[in-house]
Amino acid sequence: MSSQNAIRRKLVIVGDGACGKTSLLCSFALGEFPKEYMSPAIFENYVAEIRLDGKPVQLALWDTAGQEEYERLRPMSYSKSHVILIAYAIDTPDSLDNVTVKWIEEVRSICGPTIPVILVGCKSDLRPPEGSPNAGQFVTRAEAERVAHAIGARAYKECSALKIEGVDDVFEAATRASMLMREGVPAHVPSAGRGHERRGSRSGNRDWEGNKCCVIC
Repeated sequence: MSSQNAIRRKLVIVGDGACGKTSLLCSFALGEFPKEYMSPAIFENYVAEIRLDGKPVQLALWDTAGQEEYERLRPMSYSKSHVILIAYAIDTPDSLDNVTVKWIEEVRSICGPTIPVILVGCKSDLRPPEGSPNAGQFVTRAEAERVAHAIGARAYKECSALKIEGVDDVFEAATRASMLMREGVPAHVPSAGRGHERRGSRSGNRDWEGNKCCVIC
């Protein structure tokens, strides 16, 4: 894939701490679930080379920390972004509540009303079958879809980074949504599938061993 002719897009993922953001990025970018906990500071910004409808796309993946101590630094990550993933954990209903009371407000205040947003339910493998005694402790798809509609998300996707299920669907939807933005978000910081393979590189233009190329039709 020629990098000179590729369309360049930037994806930023936000959400509560420990909701599964970094694991999702690792499962997509590296093709495997991280064996140990990785903080967003450890996950290097990664560029996935994707072919979407026959067109080459370089999708930069930007992780963020959801904890309060990072709130003054996180806004810098939004600069020049084309699509935002707002993630929550299916086994933590409070993380879905924070999508509406915190995350969509932050995204809209910094990125504006037009940037595409995808709502992502992480850890779908933890949801028990319907009728299970503890099913009420988990977010249902219907509940999440209502939130996605309320925040104006372009799509709602669920995935398991552990089992690598639904992961490619998340990034296909995100890549397609990113095409709606001709220009990335201005650099402004507030004062306060189908058959597919992946190839990518970590920041610093270093090749990752075993790289593959993702083809989305």
